[in-house]
Amino acid sequence: MNDLLLVINAGSSSIKFSLFENTPSDPTLLYKGQMEGIYVTPHFTAKDASDKKLVDEDLPAELPKSHDTSLRHILKWLDTVTAGRKIGVIGHRVVHGGTRFSKPELVTPEVIVELEKLIPLAPLHEPHNITPIKIMGELLPGVPQVVCFDTAFHSGQPELNQLYALPYELSLKEGIRRYGFHGLSYEYIASVLPQIDTKAAEGRTVVAHLGNGSSMAALLACKGIASTMGFTALEGLPMGTRTGSIDAGVVLHLINHLKMDAKQIEDLLYKQSGLLGLSGISSDMRDLEDSGTVRAKLAIDYFVSKVVREAASLAAALEGFDALVFTAGIGENGADVRLDVCRQLRWLGVEIDEAANKVRSGEPRRISLPDSKIAVYVIPTNEELVIARASRACIAS
Repeated sequence: MNDLLLVINAGSSSIKFSLFENTPSDPTLLYKGQMEGIYVTPHFTAKDASDKKLVDEDLPAELPKSHDTSLRHILKWLDTVTAGRKIGVIGHRVVHGGTRFSKPELVTPEVIVELEKLIPLAPLHEPHNITPIKIMGELLPGVPQVVCFDTAFHSGQPELNQLYALPYELSLKEGIRRYGFHGLSYEYIASVLPQIDTKAAEGRTVVAHLGNGSSMAALLACKGIASTMGFTALEGLPMGTRTGSIDAGVVLHLINHLKMDAKQIEDLLYKQSGLLGLSGISSDMRDLEDSGTVRAKLAIDYFVSKVVREAASLAAALEGFDALVFTAGIGENGADVRLDVCRQLRWLGVEIDEAANKVRSGEPRRISLPDSKIAVYVIPTNEELVIARASRACIAS
């Protein structure tokens, strides 16, 4: 019986997976895991739905180091733990859908061709999203595959919020516009918000997806109207190793006066900046909080200040807001960051409950005081479930 649904989220050196049972109500998680360090020392971990670790091992050194080898190993392990039950559909996260893709799509040869045309828009992500699609087509021929896009949630934004002040033809002909990312995460928040806060779901919400990659979005009646990320996943907030928004003149200065080439600038902006660049210590917020050095504090303060400024900017786009939602790694676990952000937003009506903010939980929870003008929540995101749902719906239609 082909009642299993596999979700793949592939990067340049890692593959995350989740296996769901296609139950009538909602896909039910069975197993999840990842292969890390694919081209250095491939390491495989897997857990069950209750987070119990089932596997924690390096792959044999004699095996080729590749996405193909990693996917084969994942499938072999899944076949063992599911006693040979068959996968009925495979869902993939794809970072960039450009102007062509605004909803999940069934994979066909024509769709793959169109995805490859989008590589220039996301050269660090798109190729690694596409490779597993091709590999899985060879390993499991006949199993339908669905692609789900991080940009799709934002595609309905007003045109004004999608443009740059460049010649308009560049937007029309070259697709140089603001796309926004982390859309699968925002889609999940929008799907659960009605059960958590009806007023926010029907009104105005600012969502802060804070992690190694960070962005924020403005939701009006659970629809995206503005985002901090733009043409690439580099714009907006500072991140683990990415700059966030930067004066384009800085890039020109790096070219003209420091004689840096495109690859050097790409590495600088994407891999050497952000929390890592400011602190000189780490891209991990936890390391910075433990460090206590002056530069670590500088990096944290800079990050918080940008979250606060973007929250105010999105509030302006919404003409006020009813709720603030924290999600993703830092958003869900960084109590100190949340506290600092909320304290600096008191002028907008945010009153945080410091005791509630310190509680660690995997469940959605309110962390603002009852009389806070703005309700503040921590809602753990679940992009994999969004992909599972979308893949099932795509096949059904």
